[in-house]
Formats: sequence, structure tokens, C-alpha cells
Amino acid sequence: MAEIVAEVMAELASLEDPKAREVNEKHGDDHGVNLGKLRALAKQLKTQPELARQLWETDNTAARLLAILICRPKAFERDELDVMLRQARTPKVHDWLVNYVVKKNPHSEELRLAWSADPDAVVASAGWALTTERVAKNPEGLDLAGLLDIIEAEMKDAPDRLQWAMNHCLAQIGIEHAEHRTRAIDVGERLEVLKDYPTPPNCTSPFAPIWITEMVRRQQDR
Repeated sequence: MAEIVAEVMAELASLEDPKAREVNEKHGDDHGVNLGKLRALAKQLKTQPELARQLWETDNTAARLLAILICRPKAFERDELDVMLRQARTPKVHDWLVNYVVKKNPHSEELRLAWSADPDAVVASAGWALTTERVAKNPEGLDLAGLLDIIEAEMKDAPDRLQWAMNHCLAQIGIEHAEHRTRAIDVGERLEVLKDYPTPPNCTSPFAPIWITEMVRRQQDR
């Protein structure tokens, strides 16, 4: 296994592009591998849970992203995922781990509840990402009004990553649940979180009132 790990690490090193690293580092991601090439390598390797674990242990960002792509998401125990999330140093590794692994794992609901209440803001942001997924796909049993209360009270002063995740949840509640839409827009208007976020042309602003209004309009146009 050590030989295979060494080969894969050499392959990742050969894919390193200084310009890509420069762009990624602006977002807090310390790797320079083009994600399309990374996905192509993952396709070649196919699912290899043991290799994925070994690559994760290297603490190398590109290797960890590759590990996420070749692991078996349902095979992880709850505590393993908790440790991995706390080890995920960079935004991209954190994001992929939550979206590609935790969301597909049988312990995701348990982790959602535990992480949402975690004092570490980055861990809590993962809990909110899982809550946003439930708001969209499986809202049964969620207290949406209660979530809006928490967002209203805490989002304005939350650290960046947590604030972003809470804002996404706010927008999702407004987009998916017409009975809470007016309040979601009102909370967004009053808190003004991400109101001045620079948005490229043809992209939707992450400012919740604009985001909600635009997505609802698209749904109605379908």
C-alpha cells in the first residue's frame, strides 16, 4: 500500500500548477491541482477505501480531496467523520467532505445535530450545511421558525464560514417554503449580511432577499 500511496503522491505532484495554487491560496486552499485533472485521476483509481484512508493521513490537501473522491462514504463510522471534519484544515476539503461523504453517510443526521451545537464555528458551519440540505430535501420534523429565530439572533456576528452557512440556510428556507418566505426576506433585509458581496455578472447575489426572489422567479418561470 505504501508504494501505491507514493505513486499517487508523485502523480499529484506532477499535476501541480503554480498559477492554480496562487488562485486557490486566495481562498485558503493550499494546493495547485486542477480539479478536473484530480477528478480524472479519481476515475482512473476507482473506489479504494483503504487507499483513501492512507491518502487522508498524509495531511496533503490535494491527496485529501482525492481521498474524498475514491472513498466509500457509507463505510465511515460517526466518530471517524467527526475527527476528519476537525482535521479538514482547508475550505475545499471541509466542503467536499460534508457534501460528498457526510451527506451520504447513515450518521449524517446525528452529526448534523452535534455539529450545529459545536462551539467551533467551522464545525458548526458543517452542521448548518447539513441543515440546509434537509430544508431543501427532507424538511419533515425541522422547526423552520426556530431556525429563523437562531439565524436572526446569531448570523450578523457569526464568523465568516458560519455566517455563510447560516445565510445559505436562510435563503433555502425562503426559496423552498412559501409560508416562511416573507420572514426570511425580512430577516435578510434587516441583517444586511453579504448585501455588498461582489457578484460577477450572470451570477445570483448571495444576499438572501435577492437570492430568494431570483430563485422563486425561476421556479415560477419553469
